[in-house]
Amino acid sequence: MENPRLPYLAQKAHKLPLLPGVYIMRNKAGEIIYIGKAKALKNRVSSYFRSVEKHLPKVYKMVSQVEDFDYILCDSEFEALVLECSLIKQHTPKYNILLKDDKGYSYIKVAPKQWSRIRQAFQKDDPEAEYIGPYISSFVVTETVDEANRAFLLPTCNRRFPQEFGKGRPCLNFYIKRCMGVCRGKISLEEYNEILAQALDYIRGGSSQSIQTLTRRMEECAENMQFEKAAQLRDRIRAIQRIGESQKVVEAKGAVDQDVIALARTEDNACAVVLKFRGERLVDKQDFLLGPVDDLAEARLEFLLRYYTTRTDFPRRVQLDGEIEDMEIAQQLLSQEAGRRVELHVPQRGEQLRLVEMAKQNAAEKLSQRMQRTGREVAALDELARLLGLEKPPAYIESYDISNIGSDTVVAGMVVFENGRPLRKCYRKFTIKTVEGTDDYASMREVLSRRFARYLDPAQQDEAFDRLPDLILLDGGKGHVAAVAPVLAGMGIQVPLFGMVKDDRHRTRAIAQSGGEIAIASHRSAFTLVSAIQEEVHRYSISFSRQKHQKNAFASTLTRCEGIGEKRAAQLLRQFKTMKALRAASPEELAQVKGLGKGAAQRLYDFLHGED
Repeated sequence: MENPRLPYLAQKAHKLPLLPGVYIMRNKAGEIIYIGKAKALKNRVSSYFRSVEKHLPKVYKMVSQVEDFDYILCDSEFEALVLECSLIKQHTPKYNILLKDDKGYSYIKVAPKQWSRIRQAFQKDDPEAEYIGPYISSFVVTETVDEANRAFLLPTCNRRFPQEFGKGRPCLNFYIKRCMGVCRGKISLEEYNEILAQALDYIRGGSSQSIQTLTRRMEECAENMQFEKAAQLRDRIRAIQRIGESQKVVEAKGAVDQDVIALARTEDNACAVVLKFRGERLVDKQDFLLGPVDDLAEARLEFLLRYYTTRTDFPRRVQLDGEIEDMEIAQQLLSQEAGRRVELHVPQRGEQLRLVEMAKQNAAEKLSQRMQRTGREVAALDELARLLGLEKPPAYIESYDISNIGSDTVVAGMVVFENGRPLRKCYRKFTIKTVEGTDDYASMREVLSRRFARYLDPAQQDEAFDRLPDLILLDGGKGHVAAVAPVLAGMGIQVPLFGMVKDDRHRTRAIAQSGGEIAIASHRSAFTLVSAIQEEVHRYSISFSRQKHQKNAFASTLTRCEGIGEKRAAQLLRQFKTMKALRAASPEELAQVKGLGKGAAQRLYDFLHGED
């Protein structure tokens, strides 16, 4: 619904100065619904009230509710950014990003007092237990508890000690060297407490510090001729090192004091994940659902500022999954809030890029839980949108391929992927009607013209044609894209159009656009999705081509028999399916075909076996 106040708001915005400042949007009730900052107020605020129908859904909805706006001039962009953060924190407007974290707290619980176990807990409900935490992320607590118990061979069963010493055989964990076997009653409480203390030091200080401490003690034991104890410490050090190699999610080289932030989004929601590393160790993970996001770079900046201006624990460095506007100004603001330098960085390779990818996968997984889709599917669509410069992940993708076996059998296949999965009920086949010979470009133009003519026809009833796709992928290169783009433009169809380029082994190599190619091999999630789409559309189109060729060959053979025309040949094909089945039929079985008498059936039988 269009806002009747738009002419007034546009006129008021036109009178604003070209100076930095903060603008405040209000609804009819006078409530603040959005706060933003601008380098030039006139340009930024005016953009909201021009071509409103072209705004993305979230902005369109906000503009439709604006009754009036205020503004505050500032001396610099930095001052505007500081003021914007302060006002958003104070008013929490509806259309600004609000950090909604739906987690509770998790703790590491050490209980009972004697023969203590290390477990995860969600509440501090035992006054006699020792608790480490709180941690916002249950994920980190689960990983840490499991890691400590494995490295130090601590018991995780439900047996009570010392009451159940020697009662029954040790469990499987003892035999596979995942537990020291306390239940045998051969380990003293003093020795157990010493190992438990080492495990707690490991949890609090990380593996690097634990290895240094244990190495020092091992060397002391060796010097004092305590070789058995030195061997035990050596085995413990090796266990920690092995876990350090396999549990890379908990340890990260070079991530001394940093946070890693990544965003993933779907058509109607977005999620931001923060991985917090301290002392090269992952100490916490937080995720925030942001609601629908129109501009990913803008959302990334807004989240970054909202997150850190409400906290006191500032890292030395923040790794981001993409660029943001005003990187230097944002860095200056965070440094001012922290009282020391905070560096913003977008990694391009190596270990830091791996950590960003891990954060992005976690964000995609969180969204997938909300949408009943796999994290891989969410991540693939999000990565594909970034790669192709799309405004949002393409939830509905159509792909086309031309296939031919000779010039007389030219067909096309259309496959549909919805939310990263094949939507087979919307697959469609096309027989090329207006193109003579094997002209791929002309055939592709015909197919797309017919498909979108159906979309524009109000009388058509086919669900496969009554929706505009978010993305069209052609099985072909930039030549195919250049051939089809004018057709879509001429029909007023505005859908992103790309080609899928194959290498000499018929495998996906790149994505083509009218001006060149985009390499996708290094973008694993998007590459896997595009490869699956290309394989599926090729399979579908070539299977139709083979069916068509077989049908034509079948009909061509039969019409050489006296009394068999195209109509009777089609009836025979429908009933017997293959030439082999037809030849195996008796004259009596052939005569049962509608319109085929005994005489014609006998002639056909003689013709088929004469061919043999």
